[in-house]
Amino acid sequence: MDVGRRILVTGGAGFLGSHLCERLLSEGHDVLCVDNFFTSSRRNIEHLLGNKRFELMRHDVTFPLYVEVDEIYNLACPASPVHYQFDPVQTTKTSVLGAINMLGLAKRLKIKILQTSTSEVYGDPMVHPQTESYWGNVNPVGYRSCYDEGKRCAETLFFDYHRQHKLAIKVVRIFNTYGPRMHPNDGRVVSNFIVQALQGHDITIYGDGQQTRSFCFADDLVDAIVRMMGTPADVTGPINIGNPGEFTIRQLAELVIELTGSRSRIVSRPLPADDPRQRRPDISKANELLGWQPTTSLREGLGKTIGYFDHLLSTSVAAE
Repeated sequence: MDVGRRILVTGGAGFLGSHLCERLLSEGHDVLCVDNFFTSSRRNIEHLLGNKRFELMRHDVTFPLYVEVDEIYNLACPASPVHYQFDPVQTTKTSVLGAINMLGLAKRLKIKILQTSTSEVYGDPMVHPQTESYWGNVNPVGYRSCYDEGKRCAETLFFDYHRQHKLAIKVVRIFNTYGPRMHPNDGRVVSNFIVQALQGHDITIYGDGQQTRSFCFADDLVDAIVRMMGTPADVTGPINIGNPGEFTIRQLAELVIELTGSRSRIVSRPLPADDPRQRRPDISKANELLGWQPTTSLREGLGKTIGYFDHLLSTSVAAE
């Protein structure tokens, strides 16, 4: 990418979006951060507001946006079950109408656009690890469908715009990601465990805790996204981005207890509907086409994330 481009980041005040905005500013770009603040926080980008190359716009991507930019990163969508199941119709609208509106903008401006899709497009996978050629095993009428099928439809739209209008697209499928600025009440397993451990509450696992996940640190993930945007035009994706290290949920809980020094107990609850039993990316394509692989270990990344939540919780208590 050339230095000094004007870049639109939808969902830019969110967990990942704020890290991406930081990265793009550090590379000398002007950043237009668009967010409706449904699940994000102004706190995530407050430190950027004094930067003259950073602009914040409150806007919902389900409505058209008329701006002049050189590239678009489309991250806008609630990404945790608690948030995307709160208003499932709006979640689907955000994925589908948001994609249509951002693709329309990219088409008008004749610019590149990147879509952050998700490992949820694979559903409860029958293939392990998951490669990009796997079509998935998704329940189209379940509680998670608003997110799973919304993101699948967004991918369809991106590739149809590419075929029909010759639009320059990039699609990445993000696997579990964690790090500072996660929402403390988003229901994701890493934030749940850390907050419970720091507060001395029981750590809740679902089922027997033997279901597996892979956990990628936010900085590694953002690096892959930026690399993807910089690839040649014929590299469209979809490309898996995540950490191929695989851990059981129980192992994660035990590591969080160790790193926080907590006396929390691990307790079991019934498994939620459509909860995938295992999830791990095959990142061969990312390695080959982006020259990328994650470099942050789970222990190191959790240490940084715990530090963030420890500060957040202590300042929240002090403010009350």
